[in-house]
Amino acid sequence: MRTEVTDNGLLIPKQFLEGIKEVEIRKEDGRIVIIPVSSPDPIFQLGRDPIADDTTDASTNHDLYIYQR
Repeated sequence: MRTEVTDNGLLIPKQFLEGIKEVEIRKEDGRIVIIPVSSPDPIFQLGRDPIADDTTDASTNHDLYIYQR
């Protein structure tokens, strides 16, 4: 497929992007590379905010906070 580059850029047909929500566009070695970006895996977010409080060391001292009465 060939398409014209206009003043606004380039139009990529939607059928090429089916099921893709976000892409990264790079220029490498004289080529334009379009890479689908996947959503971050939510498992990597576990433990980031273990409690909703002003405590800043909850992930380090969680046992202390759990068993403290």
